[in-house]
Amino acid sequence: MRKIFVADAHLRAPQDHNYRTLIRFLDTLPPDTDTLYLLGDLFEFWIGNPDPVYRHYREFVDCLKGVRRRGVRIVYFEGNHDFHLERFFTEQLEAEVHDGAALVEIGGRRVYLCHGDEVNREDRGYRLFRGLLRHPLVKALVPIFPQRLACRLAEFLSRRSRSQHGLRASRWDYRSILESFARERFAQGCDVVITGHFHLPIISHVEGKTLICLGDWISQFSYAQCLDGEFTLETFS
Repeated sequence: MRKIFVADAHLRAPQDHNYRTLIRFLDTLPPDTDTLYLLGDLFEFWIGNPDPVYRHYREFVDCLKGVRRRGVRIVYFEGNHDFHLERFFTEQLEAEVHDGAALVEIGGRRVYLCHGDEVNREDRGYRLFRGLLRHPLVKALVPIFPQRLACRLAEFLSRRSRSQHGLRASRWDYRSILESFARERFAQGCDVVITGHFHLPIISHVEGKTLICLGDWISQFSYAQCLDGEFTLETFS
């Protein structure tokens, strides 16, 4: 059976090209697909369990419901733009939700899966900010946030993230950071490491071990798949 891995679409509006393309991709998943792994930041912003669903994401949620009705298991790894998701995604989409990394077995291989925003341990400012947003108090307050306030917070966080992306990319060598992180996981017995977050499509095979960074669904439309035990990085057109 086929496993599909997608991350970093940063969906904003239904008319956007990447929004339409991702829906087309999910609507046409090969019939032998049994699991869809979503490795975070599918949304530009989603926090908590909005009721009703953010109107600009209703079509995408309906698309995921269609995927689930076709018998495809959905596993969601929260990112830095989408978190505190568990209740909505488990109840509405019957999804398995992880708020951090997880080690799973796929095709007899030990696979380490994560969004990737904790990979760069040197980015202490972001790690502090992440800890604040994931604090239990913030999680407890989320249900009483008006959607208007949540959307304003979303715009603030989006602007903050975009303004710092270029600075971070120039400051750190992401490929080296990812390779070092993967070597640590390999030394601990993992066979495959798959991550998102960096918007950098990478597949590297070293001594029977595999590192995959998924790229993004903003301009690259890259994703990974595992078919018959073989992991590959693909591009959807």
